[in-house]
Amino acid sequence: MRKYFSLLLVLSMLLSLGYYAVHAEGWGDDEQEYSFESLINPPTAVPPPGSTPGPTPEPSPTPEPVYQADGSIEITLTAVGDVTIGRNVKHNGTSIFEKELKKQKNDPNFIFRNVKHIFESDDLTIANFEGVLADTYEIPSSKKNNDFLFLASPDYASVLRNNGVEAVTIENNHIGDFGEAGVNNTIAALESAGVVWANKSNMAVYETQGIRIGMLAYQIVPPLRSDEMQADALQAQVASDIAKAKQTCDIVTVSFHWGKELDYSPRNESPYRQVTLGRAAIDAGADLVLGHHSHRINPIEKYNGKYIVYSLANCSFAGNNKPSDMCTFIFQCKFRIKNGEIIDNPFRIIPCRISSRKDYNDFAITPYTEAENIKTVINTMTKKENTKNLEYAVTNYPLEWE
Repeated sequence: MRKYFSLLLVLSMLLSLGYYAVHAEGWGDDEQEYSFESLINPPTAVPPPGSTPGPTPEPSPTPEPVYQADGSIEITLTAVGDVTIGRNVKHNGTSIFEKELKKQKNDPNFIFRNVKHIFESDDLTIANFEGVLADTYEIPSSKKNNDFLFLASPDYASVLRNNGVEAVTIENNHIGDFGEAGVNNTIAALESAGVVWANKSNMAVYETQGIRIGMLAYQIVPPLRSDEMQADALQAQVASDIAKAKQTCDIVTVSFHWGKELDYSPRNESPYRQVTLGRAAIDAGADLVLGHHSHRINPIEKYNGKYIVYSLANCSFAGNNKPSDMCTFIFQCKFRIKNGEIIDNPFRIIPCRISSRKDYNDFAITPYTEAENIKTVINTMTKKENTKNLEYAVTNYPLEWE
């Protein structure tokens, strides 16, 4: 009798396992939402009509450390300036970005087509994403008189990850174009695409080769809004945040959205205090300071052995199809880390135009190949007028690794 019940129990278990196996694979099950596969791999969101951003890549495993001959680990970090894509909702009709998108067969990945190989060959690429990712919007009363309010589809977040941009800062003067809802929608889109993000209340963390990189971001853009800190308060906050970041991160970067638009050099008078804030961040333990907002390239300082990149200018900027200056550059730094310490940090720049064309801005950042154009970028960075107030201004801008 016991054998009989034992046999029944075994048969019952086998039938249950068979049922689970059938449903786990979704065999014969027309209701796909109940399949095991659909739970662990939800369907890719359908892009809006007229856009083909492509599938978001699966998160790749953290690369194992690659040790150099001296036992150090080398981390290559790439930084670029403002990425502003989509449309300005204050303008009626088809936007300049939508017109160009149509020329590019509705593939928004075109904006990075000429630099994707650079972004994918490093360990981390960080950009300033300046705009909002949302399907719907409401304009806050404080923004109704603004000339520029930038909006793009949430699906465009995948354009960043598809092209090797792993991290963005969103602490800037356009992330709030559509209020708190716009900020939240942007964050949700970035996280869905696998892009880490930083603002004044959130440190982005990216790990590669066993090295943790913490990214802090702040803004001080006069005229100051009620939610922006004055320079003294900001300096204290930055120092406190860096100290906390250094407890868990091997490399800490600080990004500032600061200065005045169209400036070719940083300002240090009140309320800007760019030089003071940048150097204070290094003094507090930051390993690299990155700046943006002016839409123009600025000089770089090497202060206490660390770099302050005052302005990375634009990267892909859909706010103007014929800007007066389309020069920019890609900044790269190699951090060599041994026994938990940064033992070297050489840098180079890659001079670029924010467009693949000379006659108008098509939003596709493109490295310069002509010596004359490369020289123009370097001359702007070293011009006495732009470096006169920078005691530690870099005088040599290598184009290759030294």
